[in-house]
Amino acid sequence: MQERNRYRGGERQAPTTSGHAGHPALCILPEIEKEDEVLEAIWTLREENKKAWDDIIQNCEIDGCEDTLKDLTKNSWIEVRDSVVELLPKGEKRAKELVRRHRLSLRLFHDLFDLKGAEAEACKFEHILSPEVTDSVCALLGHPPNAPDGKPIPRGECCSMFKREMKPLVAPLADLLPGEEAKIVFITPESHSRLDRLTAMGVVPGSLVKLHQKKPSYVLQLGETMVAVDKEITKEIFVKKV
Repeated sequence: MQERNRYRGGERQAPTTSGHAGHPALCILPEIEKEDEVLEAIWTLREENKKAWDDIIQNCEIDGCEDTLKDLTKNSWIEVRDSVVELLPKGEKRAKELVRRHRLSLRLFHDLFDLKGAEAEACKFEHILSPEVTDSVCALLGHPPNAPDGKPIPRGECCSMFKREMKPLVAPLADLLPGEEAKIVFITPESHSRLDRLTAMGVVPGSLVKLHQKKPSYVLQLGETMVAVDKEITKEIFVKKV
């Protein structure tokens, strides 16, 4: 798929295990994982509005992709209507799980280990995650909405239960104490205009921020600049302590 360079259109790519967060990297797959990888490819291509059988064949770089699609059809994971590939209920559920595990794995390696070559590691790691461990990783990361490349992470039950069974690696900026420094990981603003204002102030993912005070307003230092924001806004800015 696009996230792993298994399907990008054009000529087939040579196998590699290199890559970096948010960019493609090809995984060398054992035969047993082909159906999962094609299901994941269908989901990701659907995000790009590519749902035709020919689109999937053209963009899929998994060996034997067409035969695997036929097997998925025969086993009621997908169906084809007027040359358009649709995920059936069990295929939709499985594809969502696979995409969620991959993008959470990518987020984990990118945020926790700060690896520029996170893609290849995430590609391997996702295949050993159980549902319970996947939810734990999601909680640890603060239930991130997006992967490092900006693609949405499908929500899990843990995201709506608001449980905090462990101290998250990524937490709202509001949780920082005065004097603590952190890196902004992602922002979930209530409106585009708020995001625009934060961006204009330099409050963007990847920036280092230091909290100076909480009252009467939150005062943040970004480089040589001091900015003041309301408490509600700091609940929408998620950071990792440094």
